[in-house]
Amino acid sequence: MSDLRTENTAQEAKNMGNGALSGAVIAVAGAGGPAGRATLLRLAEAGATVVGSDNDPERLAAAVDAASYAHGGARVTGDTVDLLDLQSTQDWALRVEKDFGRVDGLVHLVGGWRGSETFTKTSLDDWDFLELLLIRTVQHTSIAFHEALQRSDRGRYVLISAAGASKPTAGNAAYAAAKAAAEAWTLSMADYFRKAGGAEGPTSAAAILVVKALVHDAMRAERPNAKFAGFTDVKDLAEAIAGVWEKPAAEVNGNRLWLTEKP
Repeated sequence: MSDLRTENTAQEAKNMGNGALSGAVIAVAGAGGPAGRATLLRLAEAGATVVGSDNDPERLAAAVDAASYAHGGARVTGDTVDLLDLQSTQDWALRVEKDFGRVDGLVHLVGGWRGSETFTKTSLDDWDFLELLLIRTVQHTSIAFHEALQRSDRGRYVLISAAGASKPTAGNAAYAAAKAAAEAWTLSMADYFRKAGGAEGPTSAAAILVVKALVHDAMRAERPNAKFAGFTDVKDLAEAIAGVWEKPAAEVNGNRLWLTEKP
């Protein structure tokens, strides 16, 4: 009986956030979508103060309200930010650090997809769209947050990428190239953290979580017969995001952490 009581107490402590994320301040870019909702919930559950951003204020408010309702004791807020504007993104980073005293993470969930039937039908308009959404937002958030993350004793920059970046298909040229560029930019940030850590190794990290694609309950309801083979549920993604803080910085810095089968 005592062993069971000890186990239950340990689980209760974990649920109350007595872990690597307890007391952490995490910014989540692109928090209004299904992956953002799941991430806000999971990080709040772990005891973090979570500051979400999205360019859609209504969608963001709904996501923040859901996380706040589920975890009434946790601090979950939202901020409408134009991540395509560097100054706006930098202002957001400064505001988060000023309001909460520190920044321990930036989770980049800004996504989007455009493809074509064949390589020859690829539209460069798709590239223009995806370059802004998938690359420019990564550039702006990393530039805005990297110094605060380096000052943290557990700073993490987490990019969500796609398996297609490593093995592009003919119809996904623009998307795969944009994701590959975002990965390269994030790995450059990881090298910054590595060098800043010196001989003792990095204390902060930039990591990439790789999925084939994401799936959530609404998608399953719309397509009940679809198998979504190899897809990652947004709840599992959120769990993996939280897990980045459970590992030493040196272990995750500059690494692709695969949540689907490698191509």
